[in-house]
Amino acid sequence: MSGVEIAAIIAALAFVILVVVIVFFLLQLNKTINSSVEKVNRILDKTNKSVSVLTKDVDLLLHQSEELLVTGNELLDDVTQKVETIDPLFQAVADLSESVSELNASSKTLLTKVGDAGKSAATATIVGKAAQGAAHLFKKK
Repeated sequence: MSGVEIAAIIAALAFVILVVVIVFFLLQLNKTINSSVEKVNRILDKTNKSVSVLTKDVDLLLHQSEELLVTGNELLDDVTQKVETIDPLFQAVADLSESVSELNASSKTLLTKVGDAGKSAATATIVGKAAQGAAHLFKKK
């Protein structure tokens, strides 16, 4: 065997070893990729289930929200009708309050006038009594 043949055998063995290493690496890479794909598929399945559950829950919430809005609108209409029914009552109370205020003001004015008249009458009585006393004194003299 010559040196060239030995070199060719060594090169061939190196090439075979390189191919074996590459095949081993590719097999490991294939296992890793398959494992990753399986994990991704499981995650996607769980995600799809979660999205499905969330979609059902959101649909239920939307339906309940619509019912709540309808009930709220009906309640608001009912309250509006009742307020319109009792609105004349509040107007009557306001009118009565105004009348009572006017009566109160008139009463104060009357009491002031009566008080002034009473003071005038008291003054007149005192003056009258003084005049009677003076007249009585002049009669004695």
